[in-house]
Amino acid sequence: MDPFHIDILGAGLAGCEAALWLAGQGVAVTLWEQKPARFSPAHQNPGFAELICSNSLKAERLDSASGLLKEEMRQMGSSLLPAAQSVRVAAGGALAVDRDAFSAAVTARVEAHPNITVRREEATAIPQGRPVLVATGPLTEGALAAEIARLTGDSRLHFYDAVAPIVTAESLDYDKVFAASRYGRGEADYLNCPFSKAEYEAFYEALVTAQRAPLHDFDREGCAAPDPDAVGKKADTVTVYEGCMPIEVMAARGADTMRYGPLRPVGLVDPRTGHRPWANVQLRAENRERTLYNIVGFQTNLKWGEQKRVFSMIPGLERAEFVRYGVMHRNTFLDAPRVLTAQLCLKEHPDVFFAGQITGFEGYMESAACGLLAARSIWARLNGRPYTPPPPDTMCGALVRYLTTENKHFQPMGANMGILPPLEDRPRDKRLRYLAQAQRAAASMQRWVDAQA
Repeated sequence: MDPFHIDILGAGLAGCEAALWLAGQGVAVTLWEQKPARFSPAHQNPGFAELICSNSLKAERLDSASGLLKEEMRQMGSSLLPAAQSVRVAAGGALAVDRDAFSAAVTARVEAHPNITVRREEATAIPQGRPVLVATGPLTEGALAAEIARLTGDSRLHFYDAVAPIVTAESLDYDKVFAASRYGRGEADYLNCPFSKAEYEAFYEALVTAQRAPLHDFDREGCAAPDPDAVGKKADTVTVYEGCMPIEVMAARGADTMRYGPLRPVGLVDPRTGHRPWANVQLRAENRERTLYNIVGFQTNLKWGEQKRVFSMIPGLERAEFVRYGVMHRNTFLDAPRVLTAQLCLKEHPDVFFAGQITGFEGYMESAACGLLAARSIWARLNGRPYTPPPPDTMCGALVRYLTTENKHFQPMGANMGILPPLEDRPRDKRLRYLAQAQRAAASMQRWVDAQA
């Protein structure tokens, strides 16, 4: 009998993790990688699993979201974590690596595996007739992006990312934040953060003077649009569509611009004062469980520390826990809730699997973890066995559930404790609560892995 054979497009973290795991099961893998024949605007190293923006793979301690994710990856048989450990550099409690050495270590592992054939050429089409895994990352472009758009529907593939911050529900001050719909119409789907005039003026001044994050050329290209106001702007600004304008750019147009835009207070009454607020920020539930809230209209390119400082001035967010900061950069990702199943394959083309950041798994380790999940799903398919993702009380299972749950405002999501279901007996201390959630998740993941064997 011929061995199982699949194609994997893209030798980033997700593609390499999936290739090594499947090859370890005896699957013949053809791994496509366009470098060095062609580089994306962000890549420079011809090796695999290239880290672009940072050399940090985040915290290792179990009571953190990233530490829990790593523990689950170890249980699933990660190959990239041992590679990272072999080239780590000092970074306190975080796992940080020498980027070039990490890429070299992963490349060596992949190229040395007898079941992996590497094709150093650009994939411009999705192979037919057998399962294929697309793991081409957030800068997927050209003919392949057009092919994915054709398979999923053009409106279901996004080509830039303008993301607002997300905070945990439990960190909000409900003495200030109130639920209400404008003019009392319909359900109170939003939480409201009302400003007094003095609070708004202080917030506005902090916002327009806050430091912005530097942008790569490909980020500017990803959100570029004609803008007559762009003449003379500094190199660290971005020309944007009106619909994804950073809140700091909007504020720079005038002190009242936000009050007639996303911070408009019309139709609302602050229950503390009995009057309409001077301005109002709305929070929209990010998940069905309402444990996470998105700050509506706050797409931003501020540095993360500045976001924490300035956005904590919003009434009710003084002690907010940010599980994702806002970003504005080029990013190709699927409208996962509409097109992906929990098995990480397309609903309408079940032989086409996806993994990595193109699915909406946001982050280095998240991308690699998604590669492992997709590999296990493919392995089950090849063997004619049913596959269900890890339970939702694991970090990997919670991320899959987030990706595949209906959400008309879908945006990529990284590992965070806010997406895990709450504990029945909930410790008051956050560190102890996170540790208990992580221990529950690790035990649940081990049971899942054992059942898959």
